[in-house]
Amino acid sequence: MTSRRDFLKHVGFGTASLIVGWDAKSYARILGANDRVQFGIIGLHGRAYAHMEAVKAATNATVTHVCDVDRLELDKFAAAARTTFGRQPQKEKDFRRLLESPDVDVITIATPEHWHAHMAIMGLQAGKHVFVEKPPTHNPHEGELLVQAQKKYGKYVQMGNQQRSSPHTIEIMKKIHAGVIGKPYFGKAWYRNTRKAIGVGKQIPVPAHLDWDLWQGPAPRRPYKDNIHPYNWHWFWHWGTGETLNNGTHEVDLCLWAMQLAWPKTVTAAGGRYHFKDDWEFYDTLVTNYEYDDAMITWEGLSCQGKPYEGRGRGALIHGTEGSVLVDRTGYQVFNLDGAKTDEYSTETKTSTADLRSMDVMTDLHMQNLIDAIRKDEPLHSPIHEGNVAVTILQLSNIAWKLNRALHIDPANGHVLGDPDAAGLCRREYEKGWELTV
Repeated sequence: MTSRRDFLKHVGFGTASLIVGWDAKSYARILGANDRVQFGIIGLHGRAYAHMEAVKAATNATVTHVCDVDRLELDKFAAAARTTFGRQPQKEKDFRRLLESPDVDVITIATPEHWHAHMAIMGLQAGKHVFVEKPPTHNPHEGELLVQAQKKYGKYVQMGNQQRSSPHTIEIMKKIHAGVIGKPYFGKAWYRNTRKAIGVGKQIPVPAHLDWDLWQGPAPRRPYKDNIHPYNWHWFWHWGTGETLNNGTHEVDLCLWAMQLAWPKTVTAAGGRYHFKDDWEFYDTLVTNYEYDDAMITWEGLSCQGKPYEGRGRGALIHGTEGSVLVDRTGYQVFNLDGAKTDEYSTETKTSTADLRSMDVMTDLHMQNLIDAIRKDEPLHSPIHEGNVAVTILQLSNIAWKLNRALHIDPANGHVLGDPDAAGLCRREYEKGWELTV
């Protein structure tokens, strides 16, 4: 008998081979029961709401399970999901219970970053497709393992850099690759925000609604402090990856895409925590460079200074031998060598770098792209082996900044050359019992 998951794999191609000997009523019943793609959403504080809205916007998809270690977040999100889909989702505190369910085809992951690789790989091992927020890993070694796991288990893994599914971005990338600005050789990416101080945390009892042990999961144990959960973990090395991975991933990926580049030869990074003095362990200001044989990419991140660059809080400017392209989430502009505008497109919408939940059309399209891959084998817009490149080089930026020196990289695989200290920072220690394996 054809399973629901096998049926989903074949809907849209080869259907005739499935229905030989079935009458029309039998086929209609099977299609109605099996065509729907069912999602389990893990990590419910912020981006999960965009995931839910994207599933709602998709063709014949629903959310059956929701999961969070914070009971307040879980109850709040479950109520929202019930309103959105007209049915009560199954609530789980432990994601492993969700993975056991045969009623989940896809998991989406919007947890703290130290969890991403574990959940994605364990999801693949459980036979689930995966939509994972950027960064999909906490360190370069996890990126390699996740790419290996996707190949081994054969399910789809879509990284949450949703601009890869933006129609106007796809359009301008085709124009760049066709030579509209000649040979692109310099990409400048940036991000601006006005984040506030996180203060100096005090050790306090764990709130009754939070399972702190499960929240920490694969990370070695630390005491609970009042300035970590639910968001400020981003700024601690133990759980987060700083602004480079929180936001730099998007526009650095655009530069790589436009310039058709992968691993650089050299990575440098300079900056510091200048705006406030608090527990924030990363920089609030960083400039990082990626050098290639005949090209260069730079990313400039300001977490606490919101003055726009080129009138935009975030974006990428690609310079070539015959002109330049400015692209962001609201459109693109093309310029000649003298800076005169020769082409443009605008979505006539506004975006905010501070909008965490950003329930935008790009996320809807990115989720639909994953569903179309599952149903019809259409190519993913951001398969993990491609998305992992931007993630890894930004993680290398963090290491270069931490060690205060340039890193020399093998352009064949992204590995650090001749620097044991840096290579050691490309992986992490895990809490006993949570070692990551493929």
